[in-house]
Amino acid sequence: MTAQQTGFTRRGWLLFGAMALLWGVPYLFISIAVETISPPAIVAGRTLIAALLLLPFALRSGALRAALQHWPWVLAFGLVEMAGPFVLLGHAEMTLPSGMTGLLVATVPLFAAVIALGGGDRGVLRPARGIGLLVGFVGVAIVVAGPGLFGGEVSLLAAGEVLLVAILYAIAPFIVARKLADVPSLGTITLSLLMIGILYLPIGLLTQHRMPSVPSLFALLALAVICTAVAFLAFFALIREVGPVRAPLFTYVNPVVAIVLGAIVLAEPLTPGLLLGFPLIIVGCWFAATGGRFRPSASLPLPPTP
Repeated sequence: MTAQQTGFTRRGWLLFGAMALLWGVPYLFISIAVETISPPAIVAGRTLIAALLLLPFALRSGALRAALQHWPWVLAFGLVEMAGPFVLLGHAEMTLPSGMTGLLVATVPLFAAVIALGGGDRGVLRPARGIGLLVGFVGVAIVVAGPGLFGGEVSLLAAGEVLLVAILYAIAPFIVARKLADVPSLGTITLSLLMIGILYLPIGLLTQHRMPSVPSLFALLALAVICTAVAFLAFFALIREVGPVRAPLFTYVNPVVAIVLGAIVLAEPLTPGLLLGFPLIIVGCWFAATGGRFRPSASLPLPPTP
């Protein structure tokens, strides 16, 4: 029985924690960047900067050459994981509260389970994993729910955009696992970032009508280096370690990371909802990922990467 079938390994949990942090901070950076930079310009800058950082390593290792041989699927991954979600999140966060955005994005594992079920994976129907998904989602709802969050007027368009992002994020790991498993991760990431960056560059230039502020530029740089270049390397490693269904489970923890960072950086109070919801999120993720097993599984051998 493989590690992907039985649960998380120790390495898988380490990658899980890294992704919870690396993709828990973008909500803060995006909200700062969109103050003076258009969403398409953010996508163009974020992807091109990250691609330029990774390009020398991809060229030297030969990973880019291998990725070019599978460029249609690499482009498909880039469209699903980057082109759509990055601009949709940027536009949605112009009107939606960050808590609501985090809650909606946290539905990624639910969509991933539905996709896996449609592909014939009956493991997602196991009671422990199903209960874990539900408990984790309830924990996220408790953490981010607050006075006025669900009251007042909420943009249905923005909420729909974030739900579409969740669906796209759920699809992307399956493309990696089933169509790009033999392609070096560095090549796939670099080529997809480069293609999406070139695609969005003219759109970004046409939609950027004012001079970006210094905080927005720093936020864009952080998005490119930390939340894109570094994060995608960790994300691919996580997919190969635990599979495309369990990999997106870190999205349950992302809203908690965002709220904790708000408390540390912006001196926002730690609410009772956070203190109550955080344990539910951790327990829910553990059950959804492992089915309640305590013993770690042996790691799957990773595809060779130059």
